[in-house]
Amino acid sequence: MTHALLQVLYEDNHCLAVAKPAGLLTQGVPAGIVTLESMVKDYLRERHGKVGRVYLGIPHRLDRPVSGVVLFARQTKSASGWQSNFTTAR
Repeated sequence: MTHALLQVLYEDNHCLAVAKPAGLLTQGVPAGIVTLESMVKDYLRERHGKVGRVYLGIPHRLDRPVSGVVLFARQTKSASGWQSNFTTAR
C-alpha cells in the first residue's frame, strides 16, 4: 500500500492532481522502484475497486529532485489535450 503517503490535491473523472515530493521518480522503468505513477495507480485501484489495468496519462513530469504538483489524466482524450498544452507553453 505505497499510496498511503500520496497527497491527492484534486480528483475528478478526467484528472488527478497530486503533490510529488522531492526524490521520488514521476515514472520509471526499473522494476521494483516505487514511482509516483505506481502510487497513483494503486490509489485508483483501491479507491474505485478496479481490478487489472488502470489507465493513467502523464502529460508532464517533474525531475526526481524536484517537488511540485503533477497532473495525471484519467482518460486518453484528456491526456492528449493536456499534453499539447504542456509542450506548447513557453
